[in-house]
Amino acid sequence: MTLIAVLDYEIGNLRSAQKALQFLGADARLTADPGVIREAEGIVLPGVGAFGACMDAVRRAGLETLVHDAVAASVPFLGICVGMQMLFEDSEETAGATGLGIFPGTLRLLRGPLKRPQMQWNLLERRGNPELLGLAPDPAWAYFVHSYAAETDDAFITATVDYGGPVVASVARGSVWATQFHPEKSARTGLAVLQAFVERCAAPVAVPG
Repeated sequence: MTLIAVLDYEIGNLRSAQKALQFLGADARLTADPGVIREAEGIVLPGVGAFGACMDAVRRAGLETLVHDAVAASVPFLGICVGMQMLFEDSEETAGATGLGIFPGTLRLLRGPLKRPQMQWNLLERRGNPELLGLAPDPAWAYFVHSYAAETDDAFITATVDYGGPVVASVARGSVWATQFHPEKSARTGLAVLQAFVERCAAPVAVPG
């Protein structure tokens, strides 16, 4: 079984992502144990709540360096909802709070007259080469609950949704994938996304010749 570490920083419902990965046959463990995290073939950073509080909790749990080490080692990594937001540099939600900086850019409050948060199903529009969505049905509907959205380089955006204009729904950079939507709550689309991630984690690591 593929060992996937679901990072435990004791905020929000972290077990929902773990249970979805277990349903797909992965050995998904909710953990902050450095040994387990370093041994894992994939890492998931879920998140629900406020950007600053989640970043404080990640740092208190001693996970920040482990995240950067995993990314540097090209371990498959998946951020979900606020877990995606924390991969950016900062957010308007919490003045002065810094993110993990894996992706350039910031999180800004959703604009326009539409209600906040966006709490609904929305239709994903694939962009670039959205490998993460390769198994997802077409059309692909996903479930969102968020008030802030990423502003980043177009090169990293793999899907958007229309919510008073284009809103970033997923990004990718190297071994790192991330979704603003909740794949564990997104039925067929979400299971396809998680299945793609599990398959990436299980794939043999290429060793340079």
